[in-house]
Amino acid sequence: MSSQAVLESKKQIVNEISDKLSKSVVAVLTDYRGLNVAEETKLRKDLREAGIEYKVLKNTLTKLAAEKVGLEGLNSHLVGPTAIAFSYEDPVAPARILTKFAKEYKKLVIKSGVLEGKIIDAAAITALAELPSREVLIAQVLAGFQGPISGFVNVLQGNLRNFACVINAIKEKKEQAVQ
Repeated sequence: MSSQAVLESKKQIVNEISDKLSKSVVAVLTDYRGLNVAEETKLRKDLREAGIEYKVLKNTLTKLAAEKVGLEGLNSHLVGPTAIAFSYEDPVAPARILTKFAKEYKKLVIKSGVLEGKIIDAAAITALAELPSREVLIAQVLAGFQGPISGFVNVLQGNLRNFACVINAIKEKKEQAVQ
């Protein structure tokens, strides 16, 4: 392969990485040193099932891609073996899976991440992992909306009930007056 072809190949990889960084909702950088094949396979399977793309990338190419999308601060985290988990929909899923895996297998180290274009540290990723799932958050929001509405309905029903009692009392009074 000629040096020109290698250069073009690297440019294409840089473009792909920068595209992934800009399109992803969250990207989590990990150091996977020390994981055996079975552990790495389990991690990849868990991430794939959650719709998360997990790639081992060259640091030099990732640095170029990060600079291209304005994430120069990421360069300090690109030391040693680096794999990146990209999520394009759910920002919590990769953080949750990787944090759980890192607790179980101490060899996996979470370095940092990118959340909606902002660089975050490992502590922020752990905090992100502790957030409730999207479905739980939606249920909590809906419950919050439902509370005032049900209270309003109860107030309206109370007024209607009182109005019906008043009408019934007037009816009974008129019936007694007729007798």
